[in-house]
Amino acid sequence: MDMRPLKQFLTLADTLHFGRASELCHVSPSTLSRTIRQLEQSLDAPLFVRDNRHVSLTRQGLAFQAYAREALTQWEMLRHTLSNQAGELAGEISIYCSVTASYSFLYDLLSDFRLRHPRIELKLHTGDPAEAMNRVLAGEEDMAITPRPRSAPAGLAFKSLTRSPLVFIAPVEQTSWTPTTPTSPSAEQWRAVPMILSEAGLSREYADTWFRALGVAPTIYAQVAGHEAIVSMVGLGFGIGVVPKIVLDNSPLAERVRVLPVKPELPHYDVGLCVLNRQLKSPLIQALWDEVKER
Repeated sequence: MDMRPLKQFLTLADTLHFGRASELCHVSPSTLSRTIRQLEQSLDAPLFVRDNRHVSLTRQGLAFQAYAREALTQWEMLRHTLSNQAGELAGEISIYCSVTASYSFLYDLLSDFRLRHPRIELKLHTGDPAEAMNRVLAGEEDMAITPRPRSAPAGLAFKSLTRSPLVFIAPVEQTSWTPTTPTSPSAEQWRAVPMILSEAGLSREYADTWFRALGVAPTIYAQVAGHEAIVSMVGLGFGIGVVPKIVLDNSPLAERVRVLPVKPELPHYDVGLCVLNRQLKSPLIQALWDEVKER
């Protein structure tokens, strides 16, 4: 059976961009457009609303998106069940993580796995870690490397890979707004400090809690997606940021910033691999899950 039309549809549904989707699917934009038209003709329903600037799913497209994901999952499970005698797993696993996680964890995580299961294709998507868990919960990714939330959603399995402190970072050169006594913070010291924080996610939650305990609302200079950009902006002297130390340790700009010894310290980041419990029924997902040694 040719499942490529469903995969191409799901890629377009995720990206909502014909150019990016066609690149990810290794087909031309015209081929992708033709596949979508054929699906719409078969279903006798429009799946996307598209014009020269925007692409969005229709109500029928959202319903078909749920069907396509479930159909591909069931197909993979059936295919592996029927080919068990071959003793070799084959198929595709999608993993979402931050840029830092992609070179901090993935080599150790996947190098031995690739040798044992050469016919399993791994698709990597990188982006803001704040989006990782939602993408798994929505079925957009099979697995994600993500911070463990304060309370994990029901139906989600999590394996810890490492723990990392959250730290305040400042430009190397002293500025007029850099707190002079970070070990003894006060509202007066921090009220006018330009802060560069994540738009969302655990680090933003912890930073907001820290400022509330200090009794001051942070002065937000910028809100960004992804911790790597925070290191860049702090290094340029735009303000003070909050990042996991593992991001700082792996940043090419680490020498342009310094860690402020702020008290009280922020909680640690528990970084790990997450997956939906029901996805562990898939032999592919289970094989990779079993590969991970919890720390």
